[in-house]
Amino acid sequence: MVVARKIRVLIIDDSATVRQTLASILSEDPQIEVLGVASDPFVAARRIAEEIPDVITLDVEMPRMDGITFLRKLMAQRPIPVVMCSSLTEAGSETLLQALEAGAVDIILKPKMGVADHLLESKIRICDAVKAAAGAKIAGSKRVIPQIPRPDHEPQKKLTADAMLPPPVATRAMARTTESIICIGASTGGTEALRVLLEGLPLDSPGVVIVQHMPEKFTASFAKRLDSLCAVEVKEAEDGDTVRRGRVLIAPGNKHTLLERSGARYYVTVKDGPLVSRHRPSVDVLFRSATRSAGSNAVGVIMTGMGDDGAKGMSEMKAAGAFTLAQDEATSVVFGMPKEAIALGCVDRVVPLQNLATEMLRAADR
Repeated sequence: MVVARKIRVLIIDDSATVRQTLASILSEDPQIEVLGVASDPFVAARRIAEEIPDVITLDVEMPRMDGITFLRKLMAQRPIPVVMCSSLTEAGSETLLQALEAGAVDIILKPKMGVADHLLESKIRICDAVKAAAGAKIAGSKRVIPQIPRPDHEPQKKLTADAMLPPPVATRAMARTTESIICIGASTGGTEALRVLLEGLPLDSPGVVIVQHMPEKFTASFAKRLDSLCAVEVKEAEDGDTVRRGRVLIAPGNKHTLLERSGARYYVTVKDGPLVSRHRPSVDVLFRSATRSAGSNAVGVIMTGMGDDGAKGMSEMKAAGAFTLAQDEATSVVFGMPKEAIALGCVDRVVPLQNLATEMLRAADR
């Protein structure tokens, strides 16, 4: 019997408290081993020379060298998956988007000791981000990717979309009575993949609603960045926003976003709620709401990301007559979410990222 080795993590942060807290959180996960800690990039470089970690968690603001500069040097010389660790600030979110462009795999918020439920959610998010990073494809990397086994049981109860809204009343296809609505789910690697996808959309594209797993505050900056690059309007979703042609709505971090319908008009509601499929916002919640409100008028798209958020929701969309697409393995940074949806037999077509915009528009016009 081959035992999968643990994911080895190096923590880089100038705060001793943060280093200790992160080390404690990560060490509690049986699939993760804390290889060491470093107070700045120079100490980290010496540790990496001794033993190469599978994943690095990296602070942004540090003495002697900032995290972005270190990240760029690392990606140029010895690519290693990096998860950026940041405080929750609007200004910091702009810097973190630069980090994603420079090659970081994901963003996590620094854990805050306090209310037990909040700390538990931080643990889930941090450990999942590290596991996703361990399996990510990094350009120029020749490392051996650790095999991450499925746990025998979930350490915490994993809620389904039932926690936010009831299942669809019927699985038969709804009549096509309105314009098509496109719903997209993405996670690890999704920030750059979504940029490629949305840059390929013309101004008069059908309305789009997106769940990208990302902390609060960062989704607003992410939407603004995409809006500056794309022909379509891109904005962070607000409660009551209309879904219309030429507009893309991105679910705000730490809130669930649901598609609703009033007559021929589609709009979104933004709600608080528990983690669903270990996420908030959850793709499963968006997809289920699309099943209930749009049925066969919807197109479902699932993209790069770890885990299975969105797979069950896409199965419900497919049963209601929606056309469904998945990003292929070759172009996914982490082929988790698409793989799970494909395994359920609910994906109509699997396509590479560069063809996804064209296929999505074709599906919407079917």
